[in-house]
Amino acid sequence: MAYGRLIPCLDVRDGRVVKGVGFRELRDVGDPVELAVAYSEGGADELVLLDIAASVHDRASAVATIERVADAVTIPFTAGGGVRSRDDAARLIDAGADRVAVNSAALARPDLIGEIASLFGSQALVVSIDCADGRVFSHGGTRTTARGVVEWATSAAERGAGEMLLTSITHDGGRAGYDLDVTVAVRMAVEIPVIASGGAGTARHVADALAVTDAALVASILHEDPAEFSALRRAIVDLGANLRPLEAVPA
Repeated sequence: MAYGRLIPCLDVRDGRVVKGVGFRELRDVGDPVELAVAYSEGGADELVLLDIAASVHDRASAVATIERVADAVTIPFTAGGGVRSRDDAARLIDAGADRVAVNSAALARPDLIGEIASLFGSQALVVSIDCADGRVFSHGGTRTTARGVVEWATSAAERGAGEMLLTSITHDGGRAGYDLDVTVAVRMAVEIPVIASGGAGTARHVADALAVTDAALVASILHEDPAEFSALRRAIVDLGANLRPLEAVPA
């Protein structure tokens, strides 16, 4: 059986990691490179780095930040934000990202999914889905769409997505647990891995998510004290989650 994955997420705006509640009330929580190194050394399986202002303000992702992170860590990471073309995706891969994430641009032009997958392979493409009340949102959760979550996830997988990053806007930053209902619905509808995101507040929340899907994203629970990542990972394993062996993770 494949191991589940524990993935810290770095939401970046203007070169700094920020975090909020429900995609709002953003506050500065640190330097992306320092946090990336702390999580890498603490036993993270992967990282996700998202420029959360790129789509909202119609600009390219922060390539310089991606380059700095790539130079500092050895674990795989996904980069996204403002990816609107194959050229945008290529810039992130060239900067050192292992995968690229697409969201708003793919909703506007679904053929983008197949274009990027044909260039780099599906394994290098993550479709990020921000959702609330069964609907998909774009532009950093600021615009609702007519897309249903499961319908869009199914379509994206068929078009060549290699993985889904599913974020519940209503649960994001609340630390009351993931939206497991929507996570399970999407996981049952697609044959590719699904990452649960939005709402982790305890090790139990993460373990519960890993019991029903392939990976769990964590952010608010960690950023104030990234040194606690190793302890969080051990607690999740103690609750029965199938993460890679503890002996491979620093004590």
